[in-house]
Amino acid sequence: MISGAQLEIAIVVSALALGVLGDVLLRTFPWGANVALWMVLFVAVVAVLSRSRREVWAGGGHFLLLPVILSSCAFLWHDSLALRALNVLALGVALSLAMLRAQSGHLRTSSLMQYALGSVLAGLNVVLGMPVLLFGNSAWRETLKGAGSRRLAAVLRGLAFSILPFLVFGGLFIAADAVFQHFAQRLLHFEFTDPVIVILLAFAVGGYLRGLLLGKELTTVAQKRPPSLSLGTIEMGIMLGLLDLLFLAFVIVQVQYFFGGSAWVQSTTGLTYAEYARRGFFELVAVAALLLPFLLLVHWLLPREDAKAQRLFRGLAGAQLILLTVIMVSAFQRLRLYEAQYGLSEQRLYPTAFLGWLAVVFVWFALTVLRGHRDRFAFGAMVAGFLLIAVLHALNPDALIARTNLRRAKAGSPFDAGYAASLSADAVPDLVAGLPFLNSRDRCRVAVRLVKRWGPAEHHDWRSWSYSRSRAWQAVRENAPAWQGLTCTDSDH
Repeated sequence: MISGAQLEIAIVVSALALGVLGDVLLRTFPWGANVALWMVLFVAVVAVLSRSRREVWAGGGHFLLLPVILSSCAFLWHDSLALRALNVLALGVALSLAMLRAQSGHLRTSSLMQYALGSVLAGLNVVLGMPVLLFGNSAWRETLKGAGSRRLAAVLRGLAFSILPFLVFGGLFIAADAVFQHFAQRLLHFEFTDPVIVILLAFAVGGYLRGLLLGKELTTVAQKRPPSLSLGTIEMGIMLGLLDLLFLAFVIVQVQYFFGGSAWVQSTTGLTYAEYARRGFFELVAVAALLLPFLLLVHWLLPREDAKAQRLFRGLAGAQLILLTVIMVSAFQRLRLYEAQYGLSEQRLYPTAFLGWLAVVFVWFALTVLRGHRDRFAFGAMVAGFLLIAVLHALNPDALIARTNLRRAKAGSPFDAGYAASLSADAVPDLVAGLPFLNSRDRCRVAVRLVKRWGPAEHHDWRSWSYSRSRAWQAVRENAPAWQGLTCTDSDH
C-alpha cells in the first residue's frame, strides 16, 4: 500500500507518460489501433494505481473498466464515422460513470441527476484536477519538504527540465540528418513530439486520475426537492390528460392510414404514399424522444408522499405509453415505405436504431418508474444504450446499407452510386461483390471512386489500422486489375 504522497506523484508521472504516448499515437487520423492501444495502457495505469485505493472499486466496481476497453477496442473493428462517434460517446459515458461509482460508492440505484453530476464532475476534474494536484494542499508537497525526499524531488525536477532541451535538440538532429530522421520515423513511425499536445493530454489524464482515485467532491445525499418545484395533482392531471387526448387523436388518424392505404392518403393529403412517409418519420422519432424526458420531469416534480397523484400519474402515463406504441409502429411503417422508395441510408438507419432503443427504454420506464422504482431506471437505460451500440457494431450499418441498396438495384430500382461509394470501408467488400449486378454507368462510378479512396498507397500508418480498412484495401487491390477495362464517360464520374 503506497502513501497518499506517493500516489499523487505516481499520478503525475503516469499522466506525463500517457501524454507523450498519446501525442505519438493519437495524432494520426482516422483513429484505429492507436486509440485501442492508448486506452488499454490507460486502463492498465488505472488498474495499477487503484490497488492502493481499494475503496474505489469496493463491491465490484471493476466492471466499469470493461466498457472502457470494449469501446476503445471497437476502433479496431469498423470504420464508419457514425460508429466511431458512438464509440467516443460510449467511452466518455463509461469514464464518467467510473468516476461517479468511485466517489459515490454505488451506481445501480443512482438517479438521472446523479448520472448528470457524474459527467459534470468528470469534466471538471479533467480541466481542473491537475492544477489542484500540483498546486493545492497535496500530500506530495509536504513529503518533498523532508530532507529524505530531496533526491526524489531533484530527479523529478531534472526530468521536467530535460523535456524542452531534449525535444529541441532531437528536432534539430532529425532536421540535420536524413538517416537519423529515417531511424526516428521507423521507431513506431514516430513524429516529433508537440509539447502543447503532451501537456494538454497529461493535464487531462492527470486530472481524471486525481478525480477517480483521490476525489471527494461528490457526496451521496438524499435527493431533496424545494417546495416551489412541486407539481400539484390537478395541474399534472390536466397536462397529461390533454396530451393523452392529443395522442389519441393522432392514433385515430394512424389507424385510417394503416387500413386506408395509399388511396386514402392520396385523396386526403394530395401526397404520394412515399412522400407521406418521408414527411412524418423523423417527426415521430422526435415525439418519442421528447416524451421520455417530459414524463420523467413530471414524475420528478410530483410529491412522492402523495399517493393519489402517483396513482393518477401511473394511469395517465400508462395510457400515453400505449398510444405511443401505435405511434412508434407508424414510424417504423413509414421507414419501411421510405426505404422501399428511396433506399436505405445512414440518416434513416440510425434514427430507426434510436427509436428501437427508445422502445426498450419505455418498457423499462413502465417496469420501474410506473411501479415505484425510479431509482433503477437510469442504470437500465444506460445498459440499454451500451447494448444498442454493440448491436449496431454487430449489424455493421454501412455494409447493411450497401447490401440493401444493391438488392434494390438488382430488382431494377434506382441506385445512388455516389452515395454508396462514399460509405466507409465497412461497405467496400459488399460493394465490390455487388458491382456485376449494377448497370455500366453505376458500376463505373463506384469502381472509380473505390480505387481512388482504397487503392494502393505508398504507406498505411499502422496507428490507423482497423479490420474494416484492411478488408477494403485487400478487396480493391484484388479486383482493381479487372476494373481497368471499364470505360467511363465524363458524366459517369
